[in-house]
Amino acid sequence: MDRRKFIKNSIIGSSIIMAGGTIQSFVSESKLWKNGDAIMPVLFIGHGAPLYTLDDNKYSRAWKKIAEGIPTPKAIVCISAHWLTKGSFVTAMEKPKTIHDFGRIDDRLFDIEYNAPGSPELANEIAKTMTDLHVEEDHRWGFDHGCWCVARCMYPNADIPMLQFSIDYHKGASHQYEVAKQLSFLRKKGVLILCSGNIVHNLGQLKFPESSTYEWAIEFDEISKKLIEKSDHQSLINYQNLGKSANLSIPTPDHYYPLLYALGLQSKNDTVSFPIDGISYGSTSMRSVLIKSS
Repeated sequence: MDRRKFIKNSIIGSSIIMAGGTIQSFVSESKLWKNGDAIMPVLFIGHGAPLYTLDDNKYSRAWKKIAEGIPTPKAIVCISAHWLTKGSFVTAMEKPKTIHDFGRIDDRLFDIEYNAPGSPELANEIAKTMTDLHVEEDHRWGFDHGCWCVARCMYPNADIPMLQFSIDYHKGASHQYEVAKQLSFLRKKGVLILCSGNIVHNLGQLKFPESSTYEWAIEFDEISKKLIEKSDHQSLINYQNLGKSANLSIPTPDHYYPLLYALGLQSKNDTVSFPIDGISYGSTSMRSVLIKSS
């Protein structure tokens, strides 16, 4: 079986790769967020392969259940591992395009258009409110697959305004964490901040077919979980000091930075849970982090 068929069959088959992972269930309590409600949760999603969005599988169902278990947001701001820029940008168009930023794994992916509206008004508010950071309004980007592959499972009607906030890839980990704090005002306005990446993400070590999971991937995924539970954000910011497993898990920080955005948005009154875990294809963590007001 070639690589493309293996990936497809692994995702939609009964033996979906979880490496012992679990997916928690949520009690459906979805309702539209209203002024005066508790602040919106923050969500970090391990988005994994684009193919997870295509068919009914454990991950796509889990993303849907997460959406059912939180208030329906007034808008979504997505911070994706796939929009890396010099400087900070926020999409400000009324009708963002769907970006198919991947190879031809499955032609069905290129037929998908996630036509959620943008929100120029919200983009302008973000740019004006974040006075400690110069944020430019962007009219060229759209929704990359780190954003729409997850969003279409969570909100398939594409009726919630959504925009993306870029990652300044010329800045380090501590910068990402501090920028996130400046976005915290959005939580009080009913905006879901959706951070999309992977804690462990080493594409050079993917297993096809997957016969086992790397010990270093399991080790760093568990290290990260324990540090998140302890709110030891500083150690996660300084991930280079966490040993060999961290260096193997984060050969480049693009997919790791969205986690730091989520943690930077955590307040002292928030609780943390892990609605999804598991290692995909040997070297990609699917762990997700849900941060909610207690």
